[in-house]
Amino acid sequence: MDREERARIIELVKREVVPAIGCTEPMAVALAVARASEVLGGTPKQITASLSANMLKNAMGVGIPGTGGMIGLPIAIALGAIVGRSEYSLEVLKDTTPEAVEQAKKYMSENRIKILQKRDTCEKLYIEVECHNGDDSAVVVISGTHTHFTHISRNGQELHADNTASQENHQEKDPALTLRKVFEFATTAPENEIHFILEAAELNKRAAEMSLGGRYGHSLGRLIFMQPKTQFFGNGIYSKILSYTSAACDARMAGAKVPVMSNSGSGNQGIAATLPVWVFAKERLKSEEELTRALILSHLTVIYIKQSFGRLSPLCGCVVAATGSACGLTWLMGGNYEQVSYAVKNMIANITGMICDGAKPSCSLKVATGVSTAVLSSMLAVEDEVVSSAEGIIDDDVDKCIKNMANIGIHGMCATDELVLEMMTGK
Repeated sequence: MDREERARIIELVKREVVPAIGCTEPMAVALAVARASEVLGGTPKQITASLSANMLKNAMGVGIPGTGGMIGLPIAIALGAIVGRSEYSLEVLKDTTPEAVEQAKKYMSENRIKILQKRDTCEKLYIEVECHNGDDSAVVVISGTHTHFTHISRNGQELHADNTASQENHQEKDPALTLRKVFEFATTAPENEIHFILEAAELNKRAAEMSLGGRYGHSLGRLIFMQPKTQFFGNGIYSKILSYTSAACDARMAGAKVPVMSNSGSGNQGIAATLPVWVFAKERLKSEEELTRALILSHLTVIYIKQSFGRLSPLCGCVVAATGSACGLTWLMGGNYEQVSYAVKNMIANITGMICDGAKPSCSLKVATGVSTAVLSSMLAVEDEVVSSAEGIIDDDVDKCIKNMANIGIHGMCATDELVLEMMTGK
């Protein structure tokens, strides 16, 4: 692999693995509101947010950081207008204070916010915000990715337009990846060029440790960590992987004001791609270089798989993220490329089809399921045990297996996705 190709892959990882505070869907909406308010020149009197179905689904039931446990889009939108700063990107609400929350509650009570489903778009990730203040108006559109502004206008005058912001168009410029290329990069790139990935471990570890010291969401991570009565899991690496990973998710989904390192627009994906690998490396006294390479292998695998899926899909993102961590774990266990590919096949054979029913506190259960499967898949892989092409959707070609999983997520589960949203909005 030459220097130019390595540089393009590093650029891709740095673009996709970024800090975020709170769930990325409501934060992306708050980001659009913040930008529209800036264009308008002040806090809007009225805000209309029109969102794609997948954006609505993922933003309805999650906690908003700094609000003391408030959930959902209205508070995120109000805070985006009052204290949001678009320069902070997905940390748009990091200046939230108790005083700002009180202002936002008042803003919401005055019926200034309208939230609609945008039905005439094929984008799964689409946000259109229209803000009014007297005779002045501003319109901002984010689509394709959580932070890409495709349209900005004030009083009907277009200030910015970018019709190439879809995930598909980004991919045209990205390096063409295969699982073998991902493995080659992770295991041969100069360590100093990929050392930056350790920040993911530091951020996500901090979120987990904060969660283990308090009560957030369903406190699944803390329950596993403490195990006051049952001692089901013992005190080994497996229980620590489950507790740390689900604890970080507990905190994030409950709206804790703590940054995590996301992957492909999802904090939970970043958590699940990072913490199982970090825990295993720490417990097995692996070197910093080994941890660095395992983390890059995990995160880049997630990025590669998500290139087939797009940002949002009916398939739970923890399936993809845990597949990445299975690769990192297998390599740390001494696995070679073939055994890493076995871990991917074992993952796809097991938890493909887990539905996404929005971001919410119980996502920690799904994350725990995903990383538990990652451990089992890796253990089998290093023993050269793999689900064969005679079984289900598994193909001899591991990259074809990934495409099969993506096709199920994109095409096979569309009706499921519609039904899930109908159930969620009909309650």
